[in-house]
Amino acid sequence: MSEFNQLYSPLIQSAKWYSVQSWALEQTSHGAWLLESESLSRRLAQYCQHFTVTVLAQTIISNDLLSIMERKLIGDSDCLERKVILYGDQQPWVFARTLIPMTTLSGKEQDLVDLGNSPLGYRVFNTKNSRRDALEVANLGTQQQPRWARRSRLWINDKPMLVAELFLTQSPVYAKENGC
Repeated sequence: MSEFNQLYSPLIQSAKWYSVQSWALEQTSHGAWLLESESLSRRLAQYCQHFTVTVLAQTIISNDLLSIMERKLIGDSDCLERKVILYGDQQPWVFARTLIPMTTLSGKEQDLVDLGNSPLGYRVFNTKNSRRDALEVANLGTQQQPRWARRSRLWINDKPMLVAELFLTQSPVYAKENGC
């Protein structure tokens, strides 16, 4: 499992993010995935018999380890950093890195620390007071073989967190493009 973390964490942290308006995503098969405004986990679960999450790492990191843009999006608080792989039928589909400011982990949201192998999206989008904004997209592959990623800010009860998701090769985001 640590090989996923070693391989994908630097990729996602060094991504060059672009606003969704920079891409013509609406006309593509992968665009619907990248533009998903609700729970990505719930959507992925519809494409497999067994949807699972494996936690690769969960640690508290200092805000000085965050990029300038990450601090701009979620503030200057230290964060709980959670890295997971989302699996569909035992195939790795998405590597995700979530930054949850310590200020978000109060009140009802204290339970975010104890998600374990539960999908973050199931918890966040289980309340009426949740939303996604600041959506950005990156291609970490080539034009011929894209490896899509997205980053967005999630809000739960007006408290922010930042999620970056890298769609891995076997993900259904590429199914139509791969002729499946």
